[in-house]
Amino acid sequence: MQPGDLLDLDITAAAHGGVFVARHENRVVFVPDAIPGERVRVTLTDTRKASFWRGDVVEVLDASPHRRPHVWSAADVSVAPADRPGGADFGHIALDHQRELKAEVVRDALRRFARYEVPVTMEAAAAGEEQDAADGTGWRTRVSLHVDGAGRVGPYAARSHRVIPVDEHPLATAAIADAARQARSAAAGRLDFVHPADGRVRVIPRPDAATRRTPVDPAAREVIDERVGGRSFRLDAGGFWQVHRLAAATLHDAVVSATSGVLDPTAEHLDLYGGVGLLAAALGSVGGEGTRVTSVEADARATEHAGENLAEWIGARAETSRVDRWLAAWDAGASPAQRERLSRGVVVLDPPRAGAGKEVVQRLVGLAPDRIVYVACDPVALARDLGTFAEAGYRTDGIRAFDLFPHSHHVEAIAVLAR
Repeated sequence: MQPGDLLDLDITAAAHGGVFVARHENRVVFVPDAIPGERVRVTLTDTRKASFWRGDVVEVLDASPHRRPHVWSAADVSVAPADRPGGADFGHIALDHQRELKAEVVRDALRRFARYEVPVTMEAAAAGEEQDAADGTGWRTRVSLHVDGAGRVGPYAARSHRVIPVDEHPLATAAIADAARQARSAAAGRLDFVHPADGRVRVIPRPDAATRRTPVDPAAREVIDERVGGRSFRLDAGGFWQVHRLAAATLHDAVVSATSGVLDPTAEHLDLYGGVGLLAAALGSVGGEGTRVTSVEADARATEHAGENLAEWIGARAETSRVDRWLAAWDAGASPAQRERLSRGVVVLDPPRAGAGKEVVQRLVGLAPDRIVYVACDPVALARDLGTFAEAGYRTDGIRAFDLFPHSHHVEAIAVLAR
């Protein structure tokens, strides 16, 4: 068969990456915009591989009871596949069922890549008295839109680099949605919209023509404040911060919960891939003002802010380095007293989407900390790393997952590992 051919397929499961699984003559076909249990009509888009094909849903023949009108009308299955914007690939599914599917994707990743099974729970984002929106919209405090050569501003079409101008941004905060509707740019590239705690939206241009020698736009270097747990965290407007308006507080509180009652305030603790110090502060809030915690982050500007954000803990410091290099240097130069303190300590690990990787995991288990709190934004990367940890004797007895990206396939998860 060739791209453009039509097939009627039964959807059997959700796969990692926001696509769903069907089969045709024992060959897997990956399609978006479906739900397990549905029968759909699919136009094939890629038939090059012998092991699997890809296609797009053009008609739902037998709808799931969990199907809903898409929260983003521009991305609805009634729109031509090439014109559907990406970024809300679960937006056609009832919110509670989205969470069931995401939890199953995490479980499947553990079975396939970690080679052991543990309970997985799925929770909505929540922080104190403030709760997530009931319909899972209005949560994005950071949005990136693209600008093409003709000056059109919008998201890319799903699985493409073609800009789709849209009139609505239902996942964004109302302030960002308003700013995005008015956005204009003279240069092709990207526009980043940032809505911090002070309520004023910043628009940061990221032109394609920029090089390493191009001066950083002043808007990206503006120092803003975000608030979590009664504390203020300083960071650059263009720097990393959690996207969901409640995500930072949710993860901070989850790390506090994971370490309360087990964190030794006299031990040595690490926050790897530490950003501006959010999770190091969680350890500090458990251990008290004398907590020894080192935040390690490759971005020098983030490290500079982390030093300020962790100033209330006399034993805290922030260091700029790649994590693999920092661990190697620490291993080579640590004193016996430092090694003993780390053996009683907690390591928080919050790597990028690709995961920590085998080298970092093996280096870390060689240092033998008492406990590792792994914060992950990709279930497959998490499962691979958990498999490596398990080979060295560190295991978790459960995964606590959080739906910090409603109406998309993304999920955040925390695993607490002990020897």
